[in-house]
Amino acid sequence: MSGATLTTGTAGRSRSLFILVVFGVLLVFPLLQVATGRFNYVLHMMMFTMLYIAMASSWNIIGGYTGYTSLGHNVFYAVGAYFSGLVFTYLKISPFVTFPLAGIAALLVGVLVGLIALRTRGPAFIIATIAMVMLTLHLIDQWEFTGGANGLSLPFIRLDPKIAKLPFYYAILIVASGAVVMSHKIRHSKFGLGLRAISQDEVKAEVAGLPTNRYKIAAFALSGLFVGMCGALWGYYLTYLRPDMFLTIAIASNMVLMSIIGGKGTVAGPVVGAIIIVLVNEFFVTTLGSTALNIVFTGTVLILTLVFFPRGVVGTLKEHNNLPGFLDWE
Repeated sequence: MSGATLTTGTAGRSRSLFILVVFGVLLVFPLLQVATGRFNYVLHMMMFTMLYIAMASSWNIIGGYTGYTSLGHNVFYAVGAYFSGLVFTYLKISPFVTFPLAGIAALLVGVLVGLIALRTRGPAFIIATIAMVMLTLHLIDQWEFTGGANGLSLPFIRLDPKIAKLPFYYAILIVASGAVVMSHKIRHSKFGLGLRAISQDEVKAEVAGLPTNRYKIAAFALSGLFVGMCGALWGYYLTYLRPDMFLTIAIASNMVLMSIIGGKGTVAGPVVGAIIIVLVNEFFVTTLGSTALNIVFTGTVLILTLVFFPRGVVGTLKEHNNLPGFLDWE
C-alpha cells in the first residue's frame, strides 16, 4: 500500500470521526437545557448558525459550483416562510409538518425564475436576482391574503419555555444536515462535474454537448430547496411574518459572504464561513452593542480574512496543502 493511499485513508477516518463526534454533540447538547434551563441563548445561537449553514451550503450550489452569483436567494426564504405560515394560519397544519413542502414550493419557484433569469449571465444575472427580490417584496406587501405590509402573526408553540426551542433546534439540525449532504452528493456527481464545467467556461461546456440550460436551472432550483425549509421553520420560530424580515439584502448577502469567507465551491467552506461570520458578529454585538463600531470591526475582520485567505479559509488551506483532514470533505 502506497504512502498516498495510507494518507488518504487516515484523512478519511479523521473526517468521519470528526463528523460523527460533532453530530453526536449536537444531538445531545439540548439535554443540558432540559436539565438546567440555562442554555436558551446558546441554543438560539446554535440554531441561528445551523440555519445559515443550510442556506450558505444551498447558495453554494449555484454560486460556488455553477459560478452564478445570486443576490436573490432570500426570495426562497420568504416563499418557505409564507407557504408554511399561510397553511398554518388558514388550515391549522403545523410548519413542523409542512416545512418539506415549503422547500418544494421554493424549488418550484426556482424552476420558474431560473427559466427567465438564467438566460442572462454575469452582472445581468445579479441584477435579475435583485429584481426578483424587489418584485416579491412588492407582491407580498400588496396582497391582503399574506397580511400585506402589516405582516402575519402565527400562534405560539404551547410548550414549557425550558423545552420550547427543542423542536425547532432538531428540525433545523435536520435541514442543515440535509443541505450539507446534498451539497456533498452534488459535488461528487456527474451533475456536479457539469456545474463546475459551466463555472470554468460555459461556452466550451455547451460546445462539448453539456445541456447547460437544464443544468443551471436544476442547480438554481435545488439551491432554493433547503432555503425554503429554513424560512418555514424560522418564520414559525419568530411567530411573526413580515416581508421586510425576509427580503432584506443583509440575508442574501450573508449567504454569499459565508460561502466566500469559508471557500465557495467547496463542501466545507460555507459551513466554516457561517460559523465564522455568526461568531464574529455576535462577539462584536455583545462587546460593542448594536452600533456602527460593531459593523466596522466585523467588516475589518472579514476583510483581513480575505486578505490572508483569498480563496476562503477552506479553499486557501487546501490550495497550500494545509487543510486539516477533518475539514477535507471533497
